[in-house]
Parts: sequence; C-alpha cells; structure tokens
Amino acid sequence: MTLQQDKTAPVWTPPLADAAPRSLCTDCGISRTADHKRCGHACQFIRPDYPAMETRVHGRTRDPGREDEAFFGPYRRMLRAALVPPAEGAQWTGITTRIAARLLETGAVDAVLAMAADPNDRWRPRPVLVTEAAGMAQCRGMRMGYAPLLALLEPAIAKGYRRLAVIGVPCQIYALRALEQELGLERLYVIGTPCSDNTTTERFHEFLALLADDPASITYLEFCADYHVELRFTDGRHRRIPFLLLPLSKLPGDFFPLTCRTCVDYTNSLADITVGYMGGQGEQWLLVRNARGEELLALLGGEVRTAAPGSAGKRQAPVKGFLKNTERAAGGLPVRGMPNFLRPLVGWLMPKVGPRGLEFARARLEMKAVETILHLRRQEPRRLRHMVPAHVWSLVAPYGLTPTDDERP
Repeated sequence: MTLQQDKTAPVWTPPLADAAPRSLCTDCGISRTADHKRCGHACQFIRPDYPAMETRVHGRTRDPGREDEAFFGPYRRMLRAALVPPAEGAQWTGITTRIAARLLETGAVDAVLAMAADPNDRWRPRPVLVTEAAGMAQCRGMRMGYAPLLALLEPAIAKGYRRLAVIGVPCQIYALRALEQELGLERLYVIGTPCSDNTTTERFHEFLALLADDPASITYLEFCADYHVELRFTDGRHRRIPFLLLPLSKLPGDFFPLTCRTCVDYTNSLADITVGYMGGQGEQWLLVRNARGEELLALLGGEVRTAAPGSAGKRQAPVKGFLKNTERAAGGLPVRGMPNFLRPLVGWLMPKVGPRGLEFARARLEMKAVETILHLRRQEPRRLRHMVPAHVWSLVAPYGLTPTDDERP
C-alpha cells in the first residue's frame, strides 16, 4: 500500500487491481475486489430493489402520502444550508467534507473513503482513505471521471478499520448498501452527493476546451440551479455561462455514457444524509434521511446555517420541452430547436420565471426519469423491466410515458 502524505495529514491510496469488464458499468470499485462476482447482486444497473433497500436502511420505503418522496426518496427533513464561514476550496460551502472531518475529529470513525484529485490532473478523481481530519481538505471540490471508490473497502478492513464513513455518488452507495451486511463493520456512516451526469476525465477536458481559450487555467466548474455554469480561473476571474449558451451541439452523442443517462437514483436515496445543491436556491440542499443522518448534521453544531427550502415557478413546460428534445436527439444529447438570437433572452428569463428551489429539483428528477426511459427503450429495451423501479414510472406518467407489459417492473 502506498502512503501519500501532505504536510498535515495522511491520505492513503492503495494500488488498485484492474476492473473486470462489465457492460453498463461506472467502475464503483467492486469489480476490482477479490470477489468481483459480487457485482451481480450489488450493481445498480442490473436488478436494483429500492423498496427493499430503503426499508433496510431507513426503516421504511417512500411514503405515497409525502409527494416529494417520490422524487427524492425517504427523508426526515429537507433544509437549505451553508457552512459559516465557507471552507476554502470547497465546491459550495464545504458541508460534505466538514461532516467527514468532524467524524474523524470526534473519533466516531477510523477512516473516511472519499475522492481527492489526481496529483497530475485536478479534474481526475482518485479514491483515498483519509485517517485524520485535516486530510479532508484534499477532498474538496468537484472531480469528473470514473472513480473506483469501493475498491478501498478491502484495504481499509485489512488495516483493521471497522468504523468507516463513505462519501459517494448513487451508483457507489447502492453497491455499498447491497454489501454492507457482509463487510463486518462496527459502524458505517454514508454521506451521499446527488450525481451530476458523469463522463470520462478525457472527455471532460474536451468540454473545458470548448468553454475557454485557456482551459488549463479553469479551476472550478459548477452547474448551478440558476441555469448558469460558473467557471473560475487561476488568475481569479469568474465567468458565468447560461445553460442555453453552452456548446452542447459540439459534443459527441455519447459524451455521457448510457449508465449516467439511465440512472434512477439521482438524489442518492440510500445515504444517511444527502448533501447537494439542486433545491438550495444558491445554497446547499440537505436531505436528512434517518437517525444517523441527524447525527451527522448535529456534528456541525453552530458551524452550519439552515433554513427551510423554497420553491417557485412551474416545471411542466420545461420538462415537456426536454422530453421532445430528447426524443429528437435519437440517442445522443438533447438538441434544442430555439433560434440562436433568442437564447440570450431566454437564458436571462429562466432564473427569474423558471422553476426554482424544490421545483427546480423536481424538474430535474422528472427530466432524469424521462431520459432513463427514452434511452433504455432505444438502446437496452430488455433492461427496462429490471432497471426502472415503480417510482420512476410515476414521475414520467404525467408526460404520457407509461410502461408496456414487457417494461412493467
């Protein structure tokens, strides 16, 4: 095992085995472990069972009497939140890494499985085991690319670590929960982040090159809930680009892999706490899902400012437009028929009249459900019955998408 260490704390990165070849694989890391055949029952993209998993993790599945649980999964409460003051170098304010640091500071865990930047590429994710709180600073910020996080479970257990925290995206967390009972851990805390559609690090560099003449100087990129992408540069510049003005037409149709276009768990419903932005209206968005999630939030004490999330606008028209564009895209990225001269005007209007706050999050979940159905029907129709749970079909039903007998879960 290789020890990589900064001036303040150890961050462990073991050598990783090669990934076993898989179709519809995001390389969560399980195929790199000693028993790679566990993918068969652990993978989100084979035969997921969200009702059973949610019941085991949270004590119940989605409550039909709470409308938002069809969108976001089981939760006790939702909050807008911000770390005060924000952590330097964080993607938003740093809540995710600060919770993990507090777990280490209080001795609640022996180690945290998380992502840091590759030493040779700030955008390439590198799975790490962090054993001291100061090391979490290396895990701040966004990475883009596949990251075999769960390959670190075996090295962590081999080191004698039995109390772990894991920070992961939905496809990683589903596999973790599927294997949780056979890991022999004394304690497991799961901090989830909602996934933003992933791509390879190499493809992401192609995207950056379309956004700036000096892409190597871009240090920060975020798709914000106000319909803009924010860029920051090494010289201190900031730039904001409306979604409608992004050069998506210049990207190849397979820029986002089929796995990411057919994800059914955008909000990481099996985490103890989900920390994202979609419903935050410029701040972070927390979904506290169970008692352990409450425990994680309580670790922050007065360091975090919270408020009730807001909601404004109507999502139906944007979702219908997304559905039509995705159908016309014939398997690639959604295309837009809007004349170029109108794009700046609509880009200016959307943050003011489009869905905001929780309505923005609901719109994004419905768009994701639409995308899942259309892409699977086109490319992997036999997988629909097994991959798409009932709650996803409920999200697309208002837009005229219903399962056939062969597709019904």
